[in-house]
Amino acid sequence: MDILQKQLQPFKLVLASGSPRRKMLLEEMGLDFTIDTRPVEEKIPLGMSPGEAAVFLSKLKADAFESDYFLKNTLVITADTVVAIDNEILGKPSDKPEAVKMLQKLSAHKHEVITGVTLRSVNHEKSFSVSTAVYFKQLAPDEIEYYVDNYKPFDKAGAYGIQEWIGHAGIEKIEGSYFNVVGLPTHRLYVELLEFLKLLRK
Repeated sequence: MDILQKQLQPFKLVLASGSPRRKMLLEEMGLDFTIDTRPVEEKIPLGMSPGEAAVFLSKLKADAFESDYFLKNTLVITADTVVAIDNEILGKPSDKPEAVKMLQKLSAHKHEVITGVTLRSVNHEKSFSVSTAVYFKQLAPDEIEYYVDNYKPFDKAGAYGIQEWIGHAGIEKIEGSYFNVVGLPTHRLYVELLEFLKLLRK
């Protein structure tokens, strides 16, 4: 049994996310968990940096759980991923024209993908964020059209998924965690969960 999963045995781990990518990443980490979410209005206050916004949204999702949801052994993980270029946050596109416009903006430029994560238990809460730099090649108009038409990235911040066709064809390099761009900074999450469990045992 994985070291982390062994330490998590007494706890009920909950992933508060409907993202199939985050679910997949936790499964690949060898963790046993359930999925449960609470509706939140993902509205970022004016003046927040992208890193602050990612953490704010992850905390918003964690704090949406009512206090009596947490038993002594409940541990909730929430996360939110923000895409930013020149400090401008790109959300999820509402339609094809907006998705095309976002990808045109990312084309031939470096941008940041920041995932904020919050761990919450009955008495403790810890948040952190991880940033990865992503470099796109110059995307041709027909490449953007092909990707948007075939992959419909309307549920993805910045209008793309690195694990899809555009990641293979359009991304020149990344600096930092690949899995962070997919949706969860798995290495940092592993370390933070081990530390959080120490807190819970005190």
